[in-house]
This record gives sequence, structure tokens and C-alpha cells, in this order.
Amino acid sequence: MGKSKVLVVGGTGYIGKRIVKASLAQGHTTYVLQRPEIGLDIDKLQMLLSFKEQGARLVEASFSDHRSLVEAVKEVDVVICTMSGVHFRSHNILLQLKLIEAIKEAGNIKVLLFIVQNSIPCT
Repeated sequence: MGKSKVLVVGGTGYIGKRIVKASLAQGHTTYVLQRPEIGLDIDKLQMLLSFKEQGARLVEASFSDHRSLVEAVKEVDVVICTMSGVHFRSHNILLQLKLIEAIKEAGNIKVLLFIVQNSIPCT
């Protein structure tokens, strides 16, 4: 199988960072969605810079800006969404639907994969 251009959404999360590293290790051109909403979260910014140093391409897009999502998706042929639904499940579903709308409009995606980490809180 040939190399793909992969966009990882949620690349700074528990699963996402592993997907980014694996994609880079397999030699895929790897894009990581950088959302301006992360603000000054130093840990996430440092992780994004680390990915960039390893060869990932950072693409800035916001779920509140449909056009930016479409443009990000047009860069790739595979989208892997690893946004966690642990704390804000209904909110993340709305974001995932926005991503699907952008993918439909872009019209170029061959593979869409959602990896969701669900957990049941222990009491």
C-alpha cells in the first residue's frame, strides 16, 4: 500500500499523540489539526512543536470556521479523529458532525476513522 496524507484531529490527546507518532514512523505525510481554541495550553503547544520537529505538518483550523476545516481536509486523503468523548460527549458529537460536513464538502477523503475513548467513571 502506498503512503497516505493523514490528518489527525485530536493529536494532542492520549490516543491521538500515539497515532501521530505511528503515522510518522510509517512514513506517511502527517498533518495535525491545530485549533486556535487551545490558546496558551503550554503542554499542547509543546507537543505540537515536537510533532513539527519530527516532520508533522501543523494545519490550523477551527470547528467554528467551516471553511478552515474544509481547507484542512483538502490537504489529505485520510482523516483520523481521536477527539475524546469522555467529559463532553454531546459537544464532541457536534464537533464530529462539523468535521463530517467539511469532509463531505471537500470530497477527496478515501478513509475516515473515528477512534473514541469512552470510559465509565468509577465511584
